[in-house]
Amino acid sequence: MLSISAACSPAKTDTQVLAQVEANQAVEAADDGRVQCAPGGAEKFARVCEIERAETERGVVLTLRHPDGGFRRMLVTSDGRGVVAADGAEPAAVTLVGTDEIEVAIGDDHYRLPATLKAKK
Repeated sequence: MLSISAACSPAKTDTQVLAQVEANQAVEAADDGRVQCAPGGAEKFARVCEIERAETERGVVLTLRHPDGGFRRMLVTSDGRGVVAADGAEPAAVTLVGTDEIEVAIGDDHYRLPATLKAKK
């Protein structure tokens, strides 16, 4: 089971929060290997996207798989942005949602990811 820890205190700026998130990210799948998402412009978020984590020469790459077989790849950064699109022409827009969650939008696809995850022991 993964445990989620708070990424910041309320006094930190968004950039500080994202930097803290990146520093603490040992990103793996949420408890069931799925995250909240709204792929293809869906109106509501649902816990239907599978998340995979891979260590690469570029860093940690997350692959988020949609129920219809589509997917997006994101590269975890260490410069205050959180994640960026790992491939493709569309950039990732990262927004803080509360103190323990980020929302990532790439094109019409939206994902809610825990700000900090600790790996299973």
